[in-house]
Amino acid sequence: MKDKWKNLILATAMFNLGFVIWFSFAPYTGGIADEFGLSVAQLGIVASSAVIAVPLGRMVIGPLTDRYGAPVTAGWTMVIVGSFAVISAFAWSYEVLIGSRVIASLSGITFVIGIQHVSEWFEEENLGTAEGIFAGIGNAGAGIGAYFTLPRIFGEGYAGPLFSTNWRAAFFYTGALAILVGITYYFVGDAAKSEAKRQATKEGVGFKQWMWVATRYGAVVLSVAYVMTFGLELAMNGWLGTYYREGFGQGDLVIAATFAATFSVAAGLLRPIGGYISDLSARNEWDVLPWFAGRHREQWTFVTLVFVIAAMFGMTAAGLTGSIYAAVGAAFLVGMGCAFAEGAIFAQVPAMFPDDSGSVAGVVGGIGSSGGSIYPLVFAAPFLPSLHWGFAIAAATMIPILALAAWVFQPDIAEQATESGWLVSETEPNGSVMADD
Repeated sequence: MKDKWKNLILATAMFNLGFVIWFSFAPYTGGIADEFGLSVAQLGIVASSAVIAVPLGRMVIGPLTDRYGAPVTAGWTMVIVGSFAVISAFAWSYEVLIGSRVIASLSGITFVIGIQHVSEWFEEENLGTAEGIFAGIGNAGAGIGAYFTLPRIFGEGYAGPLFSTNWRAAFFYTGALAILVGITYYFVGDAAKSEAKRQATKEGVGFKQWMWVATRYGAVVLSVAYVMTFGLELAMNGWLGTYYREGFGQGDLVIAATFAATFSVAAGLLRPIGGYISDLSARNEWDVLPWFAGRHREQWTFVTLVFVIAAMFGMTAAGLTGSIYAAVGAAFLVGMGCAFAEGAIFAQVPAMFPDDSGSVAGVVGGIGSSGGSIYPLVFAAPFLPSLHWGFAIAAATMIPILALAAWVFQPDIAEQATESGWLVSETEPNGSVMADD
């Protein structure tokens, strides 16, 4: 019992710091833009590039974590990203900054490592709650750490022992801390609750098995649902500081970052509620949507996806009022919707694929992260009449995803969602996979 909570704490601390590093650039976009002479459109590219390596990284790290265990992959990941965060603190050009931050942004793959690690220790009936605690507190690293804490420690006028530039100091010290956390995780973490569980997970790894799992209806729909929730969260985390500054003329670093943090805190700290309600709906067999009778986790997930889309349209409406306070309130609702949906989605992932949790988390988390690269380009699109309209356009692109979820969550389809899929149709008795002709 004690080891279970120790490993949950390790995973949560790693992921929280990972998100701090991932979004540590966001509060400092103004200073970075001034130093390197960047336009608003170029800042959109900066926000996009900070996410661009993460989707593939998550897909790779998932199977590796299943194979080698979380302590190994977590340890090496944190040491590598911490080293490049330190390098980015000494960047002498825009190109060097972007290149080093792309590698440092791989701190975002710590999510997959932690999801796999937690699933190796907690039973199915409590997975949604445990994964929600891990991901919720971890995600809060973007708000409490990157947006709220860093600007106060490394604010305007900062003059430290190594740097006189605040963003350089923030990059350096968070990177150094990541190296320390990685070393600790490697030597203190335990891969699974039992050797039998460790071997079952390890033996399920292979490219053919990965392909089969990745193409199941359940994995596909959860992946694209994660695009419009976690991908959106990534995009908003990287964009809101710029949005409040450029859309409302709010130039004060600390105030703009604090406004942006309200979204991140909601998207992070409320996530355990999404997982807990998913667990509760499954245990109590709540049927809130008769179209999906008997599919209790799916019903809650669908409700949360609808809420996200509605909240995004509300974000544009609030922005058009010209009131920054209305926009901050609307962003909080978007964050709440993302939190509930993400908790619901990752309550389903390990429950659906208990012996492939790392691989499936890598697929869902990797594909979902792509939204973090796509949505900032929509938000900063030069053809928009104002920055406020980007949120409504993004919401419109989410409607087809909702339609796919409505199809997969039908009881007759959902019953076979972990067995039926596209491209790869069946497995042989020895576990290898045969592709469609």
